[in-house]
Amino acid sequence: MDWEKLGLKMGLEIHQQLDTETKLFCPCSCDLIQKEAEYKILRYLRPTQSELGKIDRAAFQEARRKLRFLYEAYSEESCLVEVDEEPPHPLNLEAMDLAITIASLLNMEVVDEFHTMRKQVIDGSNTGGFQRTGLLATNGYLDTSKGKVTIENLCLEEDAARRIKTGSDNVVFRLDRLGIPLLEITTDPSIHHPHQVKEVAFQIGQVLRSTRVKRGLGTIRQDLNISINQGARVEVKGVQDLDLIPTIVEREVERQINLIEIRDLLLQSDAEVGEEIFDVDRVFENTKSKIISKAATVKALKLSGFAGLVGMEIQPGRILGTEFSSYAKKLGVSGIFHTDELPSYGISLAEVEALKEFTGAGEDDAVIIVAQEEEIARSALEEIKRRAIMCMQGVPEETRKTLTDGNTEYLRPLPTSSRMYLETDIPPYIISRSKVKKIKNNLPELPQAKKERIKSKYKLSEDLASQLVKKDKVNDFEELMQKVKVEPTQVASLLAYSLIEIKRDGHSLENIDLKTLEETLKLLEDNKISKDAINPVLIYVAQNNISPLTAAEEQNLLMLKEEEVEEVIQKILSKNDDLIQERGMGAMGPLMGMAMKELKGKADGKLINKLIKDNIQKSL
Repeated sequence: MDWEKLGLKMGLEIHQQLDTETKLFCPCSCDLIQKEAEYKILRYLRPTQSELGKIDRAAFQEARRKLRFLYEAYSEESCLVEVDEEPPHPLNLEAMDLAITIASLLNMEVVDEFHTMRKQVIDGSNTGGFQRTGLLATNGYLDTSKGKVTIENLCLEEDAARRIKTGSDNVVFRLDRLGIPLLEITTDPSIHHPHQVKEVAFQIGQVLRSTRVKRGLGTIRQDLNISINQGARVEVKGVQDLDLIPTIVEREVERQINLIEIRDLLLQSDAEVGEEIFDVDRVFENTKSKIISKAATVKALKLSGFAGLVGMEIQPGRILGTEFSSYAKKLGVSGIFHTDELPSYGISLAEVEALKEFTGAGEDDAVIIVAQEEEIARSALEEIKRRAIMCMQGVPEETRKTLTDGNTEYLRPLPTSSRMYLETDIPPYIISRSKVKKIKNNLPELPQAKKERIKSKYKLSEDLASQLVKKDKVNDFEELMQKVKVEPTQVASLLAYSLIEIKRDGHSLENIDLKTLEETLKLLEDNKISKDAINPVLIYVAQNNISPLTAAEEQNLLMLKEEEVEEVIQKILSKNDDLIQERGMGAMGPLMGMAMKELKGKADGKLINKLIKDNIQKSL
């Protein structure tokens, strides 16, 4: 695609949990809890007016769902701040210092005063109906292969509660994640290519990894803001896989292009969305459709001029009707039917014709039907009506969620500024220039610089250096290198690959700490074990929680003396004299294999090779 001609604009939002001892506004631990909840709290959340008397449209939309929210809590691990029964405690200054460090690494300007705001969120993810957040830094930048990208804002905020289960009329959350310090880093819309946004996400990720942030699934979340000419800003939430970012962008652009085309076709045909919601129970009195026959009632909506467009594909495998269905599902229906896809699902052609006649639909018109309880069916069709009207305006501003194939699905309307207001329970925090200067003078080494340094200093390969940085093992590597005199490649390989292989084979690494690795490598340094014995020794340590030396002794892996190795080699050579006479030095390979198998890691490979080679030469 010609991205410049399309006017593609993108911004990126990254949310990253910080690795602090306590939460942002209370003394609770930041560790997630896996045990069963000790008690639950029931809440209903409703939207409130902003200071200007306006209600945020996203909050209003959530309120229409009339959901109940259950919060799983614990007697010791949860506190009154988390359940919104006590004012917040003072700001976590450990989180503040970490945030200033990251802002400085992103070339940002730190504000003089940190003001905590309330951001209205009533999807249940916060017990009080709002999230506490504050602007910490502005006006940073990153250099990319396609030009400079501005880092617009960095906010320090509290993470949301953890969603555990979603039912038809309720959602269950757990309070363990609520309040964990979270950074929100946003760029301006100066990204214009799908691969550039991936590059920006990677670079910011590298900055974050150089500091004390949480690792693992759910600790970092990325959202994309995407728009094109004649389109609209759409926020795509929940982007986890960096490699999927270009596909997500391409498919959202494709969706917006198709919605613009649908808009133009509707305007040309003088399309109109009907006001009346029809009761069509009589049409389906004798239906063979199991879905419809089980429903309390069947309602219908006529869309004049929409024939053929409801079934039009707007993303691979997703049609305009899927968009309508996504909106309707927010009001409690499991799905919809429309005449572009009928007859099907047990609905006959005769029923389709009767439906069109009942609603007064012509050849150019489409009819949407919902089979559900009375109130839900009517509310769902009202929502479809609202979405159909948007079709004649083009691309609606929305928040959408990422699907695993790179497509997206409607989540809620795009929030507005009406959801922000001041948090009066927390005073402003003055950020001294001396604090900022001190932090800037002690910034951590960035991953790329760290990789190049260890690669050069220890003569490591590109792969080993990259893996140590990626797995956050550089500090361990350098600490071990100070304590043992072993080839750097051997130590790097142990940390980057061997431990992963041991874990992949089903062995816990709980009993293998840095001290254990040091003792194991010391055995290698002192020629007490061979390189090949390292993994077996560590596996035995993992299984039995004993010292590496004891493991080597019990597994009979201690190195043999040279004369003992010579004795083993001589026996192997004498049994294979015919092979030696026939192949000469060509017998080295098979004989090495036999010796290695016999010695089982109790001799160094170089020594075995030398002894076999010397003995073959003597016998020829």
